[in-house]
Amino acid sequence: RFVLATNIIKPEELPADDVLIAYKEQSSVEKGFAFLKDPLFFADSVFLKTPERIESMSMLMGLCLLVYTLAQRLLHHQIQWCNTGLKNQLGKLTNSPTLRWIFQGFQGIHLVILPGIKQIVNLTDERWWTLSFFPESVQNYYLLSG
Repeated sequence: RFVLATNIIKPEELPADDVLIAYKEQSSVEKGFAFLKDPLFFADSVFLKTPERIESMSMLMGLCLLVYTLAQRLLHHQIQWCNTGLKNQLGKLTNSPTLRWIFQGFQGIHLVILPGIKQIVNLTDERWWTLSFFPESVQNYYLLSG
């Protein structure tokens, strides 16, 4: 047993069960903010002087977190809908890969432009498979169509 406190006094406004549900849902939000604090996000190397710029950067980081979370949720839903998975770092199938892992897997893809030729290189079968779970707009980005 444990105690949860709230500043809402009237139980009819927020029943105890709802307090517990809200508390448990908090962990997913905290994971998102941990993502923003990650050194790979480069937020630790930004220096802002005015409160307005700090507020603007906070808003941008919040929007980035929102887009990241929505994209990851879309990916998880698509994978589960197809009743399959993607390989994780250990090579085992998972139906809930992190978007960060997906981004790292796509780092080796490059666009080569030569006179009269535009080609994407290093788009392996596994990367094609991963792309199949994303919307057409994302696929078009890598496939140079659209």
